[in-house]
Amino acid sequence: PPASQNNEQGSTLRDLLTTTAGKLRLGSTDAGIAFAPVYSTGTASGKSGRTMPNILDDIIASVVENKIPPNRAPKINVKSEIKDEPKDDKKCVQDDCSKLYSDIQYSWICDKHVLWLRDHKNNNNWKLFKECWKQGRPVLVSGMHKKMNFSLWKAESISLDFGNQQADILNCKDSIISNTNVKEFWDGFEDVSKRQKIKNGETALLKLKDWPSGEDFKAMMPARYEDLLKSLPLPEYCSPEGKLNLASHLPGFFVRPDLGPRLCSAYGVAATKDHDTGTTNLHIEVSDVVNILVYVGIAKGNGVLSKSGVLKKFEEEDLDDLLRKRLKDSSELPGALWHIYAGKDADKIREFLQKIAKEQGLEVLPEHDPIRDQSWYVNKKLRQRLLEEYGVKTCTLIQFLGDAIILPAGALHQV
Repeated sequence: PPASQNNEQGSTLRDLLTTTAGKLRLGSTDAGIAFAPVYSTGTASGKSGRTMPNILDDIIASVVENKIPPNRAPKINVKSEIKDEPKDDKKCVQDDCSKLYSDIQYSWICDKHVLWLRDHKNNNNWKLFKECWKQGRPVLVSGMHKKMNFSLWKAESISLDFGNQQADILNCKDSIISNTNVKEFWDGFEDVSKRQKIKNGETALLKLKDWPSGEDFKAMMPARYEDLLKSLPLPEYCSPEGKLNLASHLPGFFVRPDLGPRLCSAYGVAATKDHDTGTTNLHIEVSDVVNILVYVGIAKGNGVLSKSGVLKKFEEEDLDDLLRKRLKDSSELPGALWHIYAGKDADKIREFLQKIAKEQGLEVLPEHDPIRDQSWYVNKKLRQRLLEEYGVKTCTLIQFLGDAIILPAGALHQV
């Protein structure tokens, strides 16, 4: 452009990236830009000095460069056209997939809201996953534990190797966090008699908060880190070097959240009197999430529900018929109960929780966000009210040993 136009910030996509780069320093939020990458490569690839790849240049080359007057905020309107694909994605995913993807073992669960890929070894899984992912739907991939070295993920193995480490432990009932020896947590993982007691004599419901995480995970547990990476589902998307993993193709000046991996460990609620307590309260992740259940402990001791009692608790949930069938399969080991909501329902859920807080006499401050603060586990009674009063339906999933649950950024969930 002429010299007089050189100071027009953001007149092209390349200009916008260049002028924004200086603002995207760590901790700066004035750029007003949010990005949700899938996975951080960190230094896992062993490469350094990675330059902006051709994919970004291709995007820039395809953008129509419209002149923007200096008195107007820069806007980008990128339109794409994909040929030879059905126009009605929803119809394709729900109705026509049996013809298009006959070589893939899959089912639809939660009223056709969640795709279940039943054969983790099928190299064509990503093709159907892509159609589902375009609609921002969760995906379940089962059998991942069959690719892993199971002995590495046993509770006793982790305790033996890292019991002398210090970590933050959360008591899920009263939200009190304490820094203590990791061995204390693992000693009570399957032996209820060794678990801490809270003031009224009840057994504590403890969670080891994201220990270890990110680079600490890789440095502390290199064998487990490698075992996890080689066992990730849909490696085209989930692997750090996946060709469709956008985070691995980003310039270095983008600020990324902690993309892990991180180890999330918690006691089950089978030994507690209050089954309305969650080990992960309702919240939103800013990036896409892959959660693999690598181990399920069987608690022993007084007050613990029998296996049939645990299954009965699961069956009391509003479950899909296919999930009920899995519960009756003796080869399957259920370990976690998930409730998932679409990102589009976040405002309704936020309004509902603030309403419930006022009903309970709790102070609701203007800056208080019940989802951001992760202050609620929405129990069965509240989930029913949420449906009746706001029309928001809960997607209920049971995560069995080896299941990978893949959530798009912005999806709300509790465990």
